[in-house]
Amino acid sequence: MTSGHSLPEVAVRVCVIGAGSSGIATAKVLHERGIAFDCFELSDRVGGNWVWGNSNGVSSSYRTLHINTSRKRMEFSDFPMPDHLPDFARHDQIAAYFDSYVDHFGFRDRIRFRTGVSHVRHRDDGVFEVRLSTGEVREYDGVCVANGHHWDARWPEPAIPGQFDGEQIHSHGYSEETQLAGKRVVVLGMGNSGMDIAVDASYHAAETYLAARRGVHVIPKYVFGRPHDRIAGHERIPGWVRLPIARLILRFNTGPMERYGLPRPDHRVAEAHPSMSGRILDRLSHGAVTPKPNLARFEGRDVVFADGSRVAADLVVYCTGYKITFPFFDHDFLDPSGDNEVALYKRVFHPTVPGLYFIGLVQPLGAVMPIAERQSELVADHLQRRYHLPAEPEMRREITRYRERMRKRYVASKRHTIQVDFDDYMRDLRGERKRGSRPRGGAAPPLIMELSSGHAGVSAENPMING
Repeated sequence: MTSGHSLPEVAVRVCVIGAGSSGIATAKVLHERGIAFDCFELSDRVGGNWVWGNSNGVSSSYRTLHINTSRKRMEFSDFPMPDHLPDFARHDQIAAYFDSYVDHFGFRDRIRFRTGVSHVRHRDDGVFEVRLSTGEVREYDGVCVANGHHWDARWPEPAIPGQFDGEQIHSHGYSEETQLAGKRVVVLGMGNSGMDIAVDASYHAAETYLAARRGVHVIPKYVFGRPHDRIAGHERIPGWVRLPIARLILRFNTGPMERYGLPRPDHRVAEAHPSMSGRILDRLSHGAVTPKPNLARFEGRDVVFADGSRVAADLVVYCTGYKITFPFFDHDFLDPSGDNEVALYKRVFHPTVPGLYFIGLVQPLGAVMPIAERQSELVADHLQRRYHLPAEPEMRREITRYRERMRKRYVASKRHTIQVDFDDYMRDLRGERKRGSRPRGGAAPPLIMELSSGHAGVSAENPMING
């Protein structure tokens, strides 16, 4: 069913790439605003990474996956998650929630399933040519990129020296515990996936070793009987107040990581992307998982660690993160493969390509769904000329300031190039929407200014080009 009705369509047409959690947030906002759009999704359903066994072949979900941000902090602002769900719901429950969201707001017919975007070209006249996996080419006035950033596996760089005679997989290739059963398993990486897989292995594998490339702070899902992120978590509470509270709570709740055999972190809490787990410390303290330092080399079936110790192993699982990849852009147009980042104003707007927007291209200390929703509102405001960007030099200065803050706060890592603090960033997006409500020197959205040009991208039918 639908809630209310959408506004009459405005004479711009937008392409939304992907119908995961960020893409459906964008589609919903555009639908409500009456902005014509097409959403293309490679899969046969919405939900992206939260669909275990997704037919698109790029989901990183696994059978035991649960959210690590509580549902009250993850839900969309105008569509609460059902009260019967647990605080940390399972992947299929989250995927069902996204399905309900699309049907509730009535825009499923605007999503073209089993259709990918193979190429996007920004022409000199400002129009985007979008080539689909079917071979069709369509013209659009704007493109919202929401293809996610947890699908192109990043393997260790450089590769681990030596020859390993067992099996090696990336966490992206992990689907269920049968892959671990009866094996001697080494898990490399102390992020969320690494800890989840190590816990799974501790119940099903013959031996489980968790190798750390660097020390991390393990944050439990509950503190004082409440979800961790609902204690002092609010966008009205600035980080300089919130973070010391979080560090103090963690100190009392878990104590030093060395007590569990883990290396001492070289940074404070919230100076690296959080590693959330309510179970890994328990499995470590019971000896079900053996902590190890970083991998040094392979020698046949042996894995040799940085301290000189070695174990015989059957399987090595690399939980080493993901690349930011846009296979539909030419490399000379946009290629983040070098430093794993894209220079965007407020993490949304390309400073030199009008009409190119990125939704959900952040790694938040929190959930991406409310962020994507608020980013989409800002994009819709821009398309409808309710929001005005600053001039390009100011956008460049903001991008530089953001990068400098990230370098000062977070440990050096390619996983931190798109990091944001959920509450601080949500507050910033709210303020940015107000700041841009009046013209402030930037170029107006050219797509709406060119209504008299009569190009296919602004026509109601948006006819296809012969591809």
